[in-house]
Amino acid sequence: MIQPVDLAAVILAVTDDEPRLLVVDRPGGAPALPSGPLPTDTPTLELGLRGWVREQTGLELGYVEQLYTFGDLRRDRGAASRHLAIAYLALVREAAITDGARWLDVYDLFPWEDRRDGEPDSLVRAREGLRHWAGDDPDRLHRIRVAFGLDGAPWDGVRCLDRYELLYEAGLVDERGTDGGEAGDSLGEAMGVDHRRIAATALSRMRGKLSYRPVVFELLPEEFSLRALQTVAEALAGEGLHTQNFRRLVESGGLVEPTGRQAASTGGRPASLHRFRAEVLLERPRPGVGRPSAWG
Repeated sequence: MIQPVDLAAVILAVTDDEPRLLVVDRPGGAPALPSGPLPTDTPTLELGLRGWVREQTGLELGYVEQLYTFGDLRRDRGAASRHLAIAYLALVREAAITDGARWLDVYDLFPWEDRRDGEPDSLVRAREGLRHWAGDDPDRLHRIRVAFGLDGAPWDGVRCLDRYELLYEAGLVDERGTDGGEAGDSLGEAMGVDHRRIAATALSRMRGKLSYRPVVFELLPEEFSLRALQTVAEALAGEGLHTQNFRRLVESGGLVEPTGRQAASTGGRPASLHRFRAEVLLERPRPGVGRPSAWG
């Protein structure tokens, strides 16, 4: 039997210090990722995806990469057959979109992931709820310690998918109730189908790529200040950083070069503008802005 196949797009931008996700509103349902059935008249899957995004949001995509194929049984809320989704990750600068689509703050979906101002209340609630769910089960307790950095275990920002999966399993997100489990404390905003899980996968991918790919520059204009670069990196990582350490890593790694121009003054000293130094791709195989552990 041929299984139904959809294409789905996780479209990320960073605007005003916040990572943003492009979603579409479905009548009577939770927001969802731009998506649609696999087209039969496009030569590649990526072109089909771009067509669905253009039709549903009015946005033309630039950087796109395939993310993952999702095919868990009943991922589409109880359908009798398995329904596959091939997801892609796209990086853009926020732009005007059509009615029915909107930009949603990523940390409205995953509030426990934003630790730039210390540990948020939602992270404290998540840990408390998970400890109650785990009880004395050693396997559950181990998974919680590793994913949520408890009892001396380090926090790993890349594990955001693991954290969402644990909260789902424990019934602490709305999607669990929709899927037939007991909904719990309802942490974060829900999404349709399994699209919050897909978004969590994309956030994990982006955070991992910070250390070995210059993808962060896809979210910036051609010329930018080092402060703007730092802000975008912080927004994606969900962690603050030491400015001098970060700039030392960026400059010593040859990632940027000065343009000789300055940003328009907003009352203080004008910031020097830089651009991504494309030659770094020829000089070393994994140029990135580093992991947050190196920023502090």
